[in-house]
Amino acid sequence: MKHDENCLYCMRNELQKELMIEICDLKASTLFLFKEQSYPGRCVVAFKDHVNELFEISDNERNLLMEDVAHVAKTMKKTFAPVKINYGAYSDKLAHLHFHLVPKYENGLTFGSTFEMNPKTTYLTEAAYKEMIEKIKANL
Repeated sequence: MKHDENCLYCMRNELQKELMIEICDLKASTLFLFKEQSYPGRCVVAFKDHVNELFEISDNERNLLMEDVAHVAKTMKKTFAPVKINYGAYSDKLAHLHFHLVPKYENGLTFGSTFEMNPKTTYLTEAAYKEMIEKIKANL
């Protein structure tokens, strides 16, 4: 496995723990709950190895990663009933292949436009995060 000692996804460092909570490993990735929950149920799917672009992985790895993304999206739809799920894979400032899966709700924050990366307004209690993660796991 390829890792970068400066990457929060590879090293699972303190910054990563401030931003998200690890839920579980999937076929080709790790699933995280984004702590900022202005978009209820928002998650991140991060590829298991340190690469920055989809074209840097094999066809098989890409297919497994996209299966993970689709599986998580289906789980989010079942768990949180959003109108739509937005997908973001930017990596401009954090060079590690990962997807933000952002549930969008009618009359919710930025519905009908691009989601905000980190509104920094909605944080939950540890108990609420735990309950949300249990619901996600039950539907995975």
